[in-house]
Amino acid sequence: MSPRRRAAVAAGALILVGALGVGGPADAAAVSPPGVTHEENPRVPEGAVWTEAYFPSADGSGVELHADVLRPAHLPSHARTPVILAVGSYFSHAGQTGPEGWEQTGPSNRFADFTSGTGLFARGYTYVMVDLRGFGGSTGCLDWVGPGEQADVKAAIQWAASRPWSTGKVGMYGKSYDAVTGLVGNNLRLPALKAVVAQEPVWDMYNYLFSNGVPRPNVTGTPNAYNSIATMPQLPDDTARYRANAAYEQSHPECLSDNLTNNNNPDAGSPYWRARNLAAQARGTNTPLFVTQGFIENNTKPEDMEEFLDNHHGVERGWLGQWEHVRGNETNDQGQLLMGRAGFFDEVMRFYDRYLRGARPAVHDPAYAIEDNTGAWRAQPTWPTPSSVTSAPLADGQYVDDGVPSALAAPAGQEWDMEHYTDPAPPALKSLAPEPSYFTWSTPVASRLRITATPRITLHASAPGNVMVRLWDVAPDGTGVMFDENVALIERAGRVAFDLKSTDWTLEAGHQLGVQIGTIGSGSWRDTPSGNTIAITRARLKLALQNPRLDVPTQGDRSPFLDTYLRQYTRTLTDVGEGTFTLALRHRP
Repeated sequence: MSPRRRAAVAAGALILVGALGVGGPADAAAVSPPGVTHEENPRVPEGAVWTEAYFPSADGSGVELHADVLRPAHLPSHARTPVILAVGSYFSHAGQTGPEGWEQTGPSNRFADFTSGTGLFARGYTYVMVDLRGFGGSTGCLDWVGPGEQADVKAAIQWAASRPWSTGKVGMYGKSYDAVTGLVGNNLRLPALKAVVAQEPVWDMYNYLFSNGVPRPNVTGTPNAYNSIATMPQLPDDTARYRANAAYEQSHPECLSDNLTNNNNPDAGSPYWRARNLAAQARGTNTPLFVTQGFIENNTKPEDMEEFLDNHHGVERGWLGQWEHVRGNETNDQGQLLMGRAGFFDEVMRFYDRYLRGARPAVHDPAYAIEDNTGAWRAQPTWPTPSSVTSAPLADGQYVDDGVPSALAAPAGQEWDMEHYTDPAPPALKSLAPEPSYFTWSTPVASRLRITATPRITLHASAPGNVMVRLWDVAPDGTGVMFDENVALIERAGRVAFDLKSTDWTLEAGHQLGVQIGTIGSGSWRDTPSGNTIAITRARLKLALQNPRLDVPTQGDRSPFLDTYLRQYTRTLTDVGEGTFTLALRHRP
C-alpha cells in the first residue's frame, strides 16, 4: 500500500471515530471515508471497499475496539445496507492464529470463503469484523467470553446498527470462537440483532477446559494459545493507532498472567463460570438462530447444546451430524463436502435475507437437517424429537481408580486454541484389554432404534475419585463402537449425576448397548487418580429414544469424518453379556 493510501485509510478511521463522539464532532453522514479497493490492495475482497474504525466497549472500561469494515464497492458511501458482523479473536491483520507472512496490511481473510461464496457485496450487504479486547487492533485484557467480551459484543452490535450506512439490522456470522460470540449476541437480547449463524460453537465455556470437575489437557494450553495470538507481532505498515492498541499487553503484563489463572477454577458453579454459561443465559431468548454441530466433534463438543436450544425460544435452523470441527461449506481434497450436505451458503443467505431484509424465500429449508451414524440425513421441526424416554438400571460393580491409560497422550506441540485443538488420538484397532472398569449390557434390540438427545447417568459411589462412563454400540460378533463418553470428579462418597455428550446414534436390530463405568484412563482428560477401589451402586442411565421408521429424508451425503471416527473407535469387545436391561420404543414423553 502506498504512503498516500495508508494516510487515507488512517484519516478514514479517524473520521469514523469522530462520528462516535470519541475523536471529535465530525459528521460521518456528510464526510465519506476514502476507503481502499481490491485494485489498490489485493487483500481487500473483490467488490468491497475497506475502511477501519474504532469505538469504545459497552462496559465503561475504556477498552477501545477496532473494526475492519467492508462495504459494497458499487454502492454510494451513504447507501444503507444490512450488516453481517463477526466478532472474535482471529481477525488480526497479521494472521488468524499466528503470523501468516503478509507483506502488507489489510483485512483478515478468515471468512473470505463466506463473502466470496455468497456474493455478499454484490447482494448489498456490509461485512464488519471486530476484534475482541486484547486481540488485533483492540485494547484491553482477554476475558474468555466473560462480562468484558460480552460488553464488546454488545458494543459491536450497537455500533454496526447505528452507522449512517446501516439499515439498523445486524446479523452475526462465525465458526468456533466467533460462533461463541454469536451465541453471546443472542443472549444480549438486542433489538438490532436479527439473525445469528453459529458454526461449531462452545455452548458453555466451562466445558472447553473442564468436565464435571476434571480438567482437560488444554486447561493451560488454551490460555497460552490465546496469549500468543494477543501478542502477535503486527505489520509495519499498519497505522500507528492500530499498532499501539495491538501492543497493549506489553504495558499491561497482568493481562497475560491473569488469563493463565482466571479460568483454572474447576468449580462450574463459581461466579466466574456462571458468567460464562451461555446455555443457561439463553433462557427466553428469541433471536433467529442457525447452528451447526458435529456430534463426534474433536474440538468444540456437543455439551450443553440441548440446554441452550431448549432455553432458546426463537426461530431455529440447524445442521447436526457426524463431522469434525469444520465449516458448512468446507470440502476435502477429493471435493467432498466435509459436512456432507450441499447448499450451506445458499441456505445461510436465505436465512439472512428473511430476517435482515424481510424477503420470504422461494425455497423451503427444514428447520433441522440431521445426519446419524448410518450417514442418512433426515429433516425435523426441532431437535431432539424423541419417541420415548427410558431410565435403564445398570449393574452394580467396582473398579480401581488408577488411571490406567487406554488412549495415546496428546502429541508434543499440540495447538490448543478453539480453531485447532483436537482430542488425542486413540490407539490403533485392538481387542479391548482388561481395564479397571466394568460393563452393563442391554439385551439385543428387537428393531432399529436411535439414541438421541443427551444421555444422563446417575450413580452412587463408595469413595472419592474419578469416574468415566462410555456408551458402546455392540454388534452380535462383539465388534463395538464407542460413541459417547464423559467423566466426573467424585468429590465425596455418595450420589453423582452428570450428562454425557449429546448424540444421535442408531442401533441396528440385534445390537446391544454396552455401558462402561470405570477409571478415566484416557488422554482426553488430565485426571488425578485416587487409587481408591470405588464400588458403584444404584446406577441408572436416562436415554431418549427415537424411532427411525418415522424419519423424513432430506438431501445429504455421508460426511467423510464418520468413517475416520469408526476406524478410530471400533474395538472387539470380549465377554459381552446376555443383557440385564431392555431398550424399547414406547410412548412419546
